[in-house]
Amino acid sequence: MTNSNVKIFAGSVSAALATAIAEEYGTSLGDANIQRFSDGEIQTSIEETVRGKDVIIIQTTVPPADNLMELLLMVDAAKRASARRIVAVIPYFGYARQDRKDKPRVAIGAKLVANLLTAAGVDRVITMDLHADQIQGFFEVPVDHLFGSTVFLPYLESLDRSNLIIAAPDTGGTKRANAYAKFLSVDLAICYKQRKVANQIESMTVIGDVAGKDVVLVDDMCDTAGTLTKAADMMLENGARSVRAVCTHAVLSGPAYERIANSSLTELIVTDSIPLNPDKPQDKIKVVTIAPLFAHIIRCLTNNESISSHFLIS
Repeated sequence: MTNSNVKIFAGSVSAALATAIAEEYGTSLGDANIQRFSDGEIQTSIEETVRGKDVIIIQTTVPPADNLMELLLMVDAAKRASARRIVAVIPYFGYARQDRKDKPRVAIGAKLVANLLTAAGVDRVITMDLHADQIQGFFEVPVDHLFGSTVFLPYLESLDRSNLIIAAPDTGGTKRANAYAKFLSVDLAICYKQRKVANQIESMTVIGDVAGKDVVLVDDMCDTAGTLTKAADMMLENGARSVRAVCTHAVLSGPAYERIANSSLTELIVTDSIPLNPDKPQDKIKVVTIAPLFAHIIRCLTNNESISSHFLIS
């Protein structure tokens, strides 16, 4: 049931997704204005009353940092307009890879972003497939961490599973890939990679038997696609029959689109948490929408209903 006390707004980068979520929820987007001065400074304003309302602000925080700044400013505007509760819906949580000090004198960007959102006035955060689960603990407000498996598993279940095997493109994604493998009752393989610097792979090996198998690589994001395409090549070199990939967040920076187009991947399945670049090749990319899932979660939260059933598969 649609709650008339709820107002949904969108940042500029997530306007299309937010429109779809609002439609699924049973309403339309609220009237907000985002403009930029000639020097690039951002100004946001909410053009309708939100006094005493539950305000939902949908904005993915993919680079550039302007997208994060838009979200912070919209939260501040809602708070100053006397909103009852402010929920930040962040399908892709940027800076999540900076979740710890892995060497001296580095920033923990994920914690800083959490602090900024809390200081701006967020009362709750809804996000999906964080790069590191512990980021939920960086917040002093409730965080609902949804899983891409909710939308991907129905698609994977439709495939022929007689030769299917799930694979993690690196050891960090083993837990996520294992959850998929258990749910689908198939085997698991792991790619072990070594890096000297970020986004550059030095070496990679495959752990597990993929000979004659249809491999599905599972990851939370695809950035430059270097790991993903190299993992696909390694699978085929080890006798795999086919390789496809499932990645929640299509960051796709640098040469990613070209790498995917020229890769041995059969297809790359992603969500619409981040909009694709319409000027880049997308023949191998299949988009699965998360709008119904997020609309359902928003409806449950605003009606004070349980959402625990969405956390059975991680």
